[in-house]
Amino acid sequence: MQLPVNITYRGVDKSEATDQVVLEKAARLEKFCDHITRCDVAIEQPNHAHQKGNPFRVRIDVTVPPGHELVADEKGMDNGSYAPLAKVIHDAFKIMERELRRVVEKQRHEVKTHAKSRSPK
Repeated sequence: MQLPVNITYRGVDKSEATDQVVLEKAARLEKFCDHITRCDVAIEQPNHAHQKGNPFRVRIDVTVPPGHELVADEKGMDNGSYAPLAKVIHDAFKIMERELRRVVEKQRHEVKTHAKSRSPK
C-alpha cells in the first residue's frame, strides 16, 4: 500500500530534499501500522521575529480506522539553539511512531488490562 502523504509549508520554502525526508519517514510509519488512511504533514516557521531565531514546527496528523486521529507536534526548543529542520522532522515522526504502536497494540488487545476487583460481600 502506498501511504497518501500531504505536505504543507507555512513560512518555509518548499524543498525537494525536505519532501524526500518526509516521504521516507512517512513510509516507515507503514511498518507500524499498515492501514493508515491519511497522513498530513505541516512544516512551518511560526514566528519571523529574528530576535530569538526561527524555530521550526512540524505537525503530523494521521488517521487510522476505525476513527483514530493521531497528532504529533514537534518544535525547536526556545533556548537560543534551534534544531535544524531535518532533526525536528525526525523527532515528530518518532513521536508518531510511538502513538501508532500504542493504537495498534490497543487494537490487537495486547495492552494489559487489570482484572476487575471484586467487592467483598
